[in-house]
Amino acid sequence: MSRRLGDNWHATTVFLRECWRRPLQMGAIAPSSPNLARAMARWVPADESEIVLELGPGTGVVTEALLKQGLPANRLMTIEKSPQLSVMLQKRFPGVNVIAGDAWEMDKLLSDHELGVRRVGTVISSLPLRHFKPEEVERLAGKIRGILRPGGCWVQFSYHLGSERPRGAAVFRLLSSRVVWLNLPPARVNVYQKPPGVPGAEWDVPAPALA
Repeated sequence: MSRRLGDNWHATTVFLRECWRRPLQMGAIAPSSPNLARAMARWVPADESEIVLELGPGTGVVTEALLKQGLPANRLMTIEKSPQLSVMLQKRFPGVNVIAGDAWEMDKLLSDHELGVRRVGTVISSLPLRHFKPEEVERLAGKIRGILRPGGCWVQFSYHLGSERPRGAAVFRLLSSRVVWLNLPPARVNVYQKPPGVPGAEWDVPAPALA
């Protein structure tokens, strides 16, 4: 118990330090709550052979929830831009494939990894999309669409409680949308599914913008 409290205190300290250094990159005033983490982790694929990609894991609150949901550590890959947070994640979750890098380069980072990943079953994203330019979000959505298997899900949370889709999500089917009130601040979890037969299996194909 004391070790867990120590890990949480260290994670919060690193999080606050990174928020001060990179406020736009972090995009939050506090780590995600366990309630928000569980709402995202419930979308872990039933098939344990599927790889799950987590974008912007931060302090690892959602990472921990994914593992508690039953996802094998070696089937979880995370991409974290902050070198400090990446090091912390590697120490907290030694079995998880932690990649230090830019989520917008996910295709190259995954293919260059020793596992040589080209397809994933689910993408769990905590990236603050509203802090980025529309064309950047479209490019990210195109990358996600490219690496997701047909029928795979993109799970994205936002502090904006409106139900409109982010730019680039037009080709995805909205599978679920719910607000998690027990979070600071409250957040909406949207789940988008890549329908079978949707074009754009190739990487670097830009997703169309919403009208």
